[in-house]
Amino acid sequence: MAISTPVQAMTSLETKLAPAEAEDDIRSQTLQGNTGEADGEKHESHKEGDAEAQHPSTTGLVLIAAGLCLSVFLVSLDQTIVSNAIPKITDEFGSTGDIGWYGSAFLLAVAAFQLFYGKAYSFFSIKIIFMLAIGLFELGSLVCALAPTSPALIVGRAIAGLGAAGIMPGAIIIISHSVPLRRRPIFLGSMGGMFGIASVCGPLLGGVFTDRLTWRWCFYINLPFGGFAALTILLFFKPPDRPVLAQMSILDRVKKIDWLGLLVFIPSIVSLLLALQWGGVTYPWKNGRIIGLFVVFGVTAIAFGIVQFWRKDDAIIPPRIITQRSVAAGVWYALFNAAGFMIVVYYTPIWHQVIGHVSAVDSGVRLLPVLIGLVITVMLSGALVSVFGYYTPFMILASILAPIGEGLMFTWTVDTTFGQWFGYEALTGLAVGMGMQQPLVAVQTVLPIDDVPVATSAVAFAQTLGGAIFIAIAQVVFQNVLIANLPAGNYDRSGLLTAGVTDIITKVPPQLLPSILVAFNEALTHVYIVSICMSALTIVGSLAMEWRSVKKKTSSGASKEPAGGQA
Repeated sequence: MAISTPVQAMTSLETKLAPAEAEDDIRSQTLQGNTGEADGEKHESHKEGDAEAQHPSTTGLVLIAAGLCLSVFLVSLDQTIVSNAIPKITDEFGSTGDIGWYGSAFLLAVAAFQLFYGKAYSFFSIKIIFMLAIGLFELGSLVCALAPTSPALIVGRAIAGLGAAGIMPGAIIIISHSVPLRRRPIFLGSMGGMFGIASVCGPLLGGVFTDRLTWRWCFYINLPFGGFAALTILLFFKPPDRPVLAQMSILDRVKKIDWLGLLVFIPSIVSLLLALQWGGVTYPWKNGRIIGLFVVFGVTAIAFGIVQFWRKDDAIIPPRIITQRSVAAGVWYALFNAAGFMIVVYYTPIWHQVIGHVSAVDSGVRLLPVLIGLVITVMLSGALVSVFGYYTPFMILASILAPIGEGLMFTWTVDTTFGQWFGYEALTGLAVGMGMQQPLVAVQTVLPIDDVPVATSAVAFAQTLGGAIFIAIAQVVFQNVLIANLPAGNYDRSGLLTAGVTDIITKVPPQLLPSILVAFNEALTHVYIVSICMSALTIVGSLAMEWRSVKKKTSSGASKEPAGGQA
């Protein structure tokens, strides 16, 4: 049901855009005939024409789009669906000490290998690498569903994360080879909608499966739908011809991978994420383990940067790509936009549970204004970019409106009305959705098609990293503000920090409950200050982004308007 609407919208918009595209082409050819412009100024290059000649039929494209949207939905779902299942999992395995690993094993694998997939897609068959990623994701899901022990479940989560790391960038790369540039924003908007839907629906579905069936269905669900996604790509996606790669042996391609860079990057990102996962929760921030992890991160991050500049075009992230103005601006924007959005998605249900006294499932339902707003604008902005060509205005508008929406959420009190929280959430969702997919459109517009996989992976990695880092920072803000605002009295203050949100009412004296709810409201709304700051910082990326049109391409495959040079 959720997939059919975006796909139908894509088909309808394609039909409407076709006459405009033909008109643009005729106008371009007429100008060429009158002015004798060089081949570099053609509206569509011979290279682009060859790529379009390989595009699938309308039926094939709709099925490919449905499969890709479904795969993105499942990967995004897997990041949050386990949250409401954790209590039942720990009951079955007696594994309270492993709770953190059920989420972090997946996240660590995704973050550690996302950039690697960018290079893999550049040097090997796009179809084979994508099928491999889906296969690993499905295998990990099966291991999780059948896990007899807690360690087996953690291993399954890591395997699934290893596959998930390649699915999101792979889906975008397949779209770039299946759809002309001017139509891609529609499809990228649909995939962004799937990401937003999954972010909100994950906890809801996790709760339903756990209560009505078993927590194992949180993973079984991936198997049939993932299989359908793989089948559509296998049958309908025709990989592009890449003559240069065809002349290289498998061994030569393997040598082109930056293994040294990968060797220092993986421990760097794992150390950072473990420090953020454990700091203030498993161990105090001043604990030697946490300090040691930050030191390892700092040293290996510096080493990674040195390796990248040394390896140049053979690096995991070639400096000429990451320093291109629009790519650098897009990565910046994606990092902070994801940070602000994920904090809202993570903490808003908690506010509803604590202050609104609703269940976990109902708190997910109360997040629907964010979801609906996001889906509307992520798809509408994609369609408008396809019609008008320019994506930068949507990023600027999002950078202005998102901090306003989150600022209004900061004003919530224990007496906030339905209309207030509904409206503020909706505004935030509408704002975030406007800019969510535009960095991906940008890198496909400004770069030659051969550089798109690496840049796409960099943007996807920035989105993953932004959520991981700043949710941890938001947690520190929450704990510090809560401790500072808790009233004095005869109750277990430390117990409130470790209790589940639904247990708060039972752990405090009735006469202190109103003041404790005020303290929780202060702590939870102060978290939105982090969101406001993150969303405000996206303006740097928005203003730095070049004004390019998806309707104009050069023979190199990039937009023909002035590039603006390096960042």
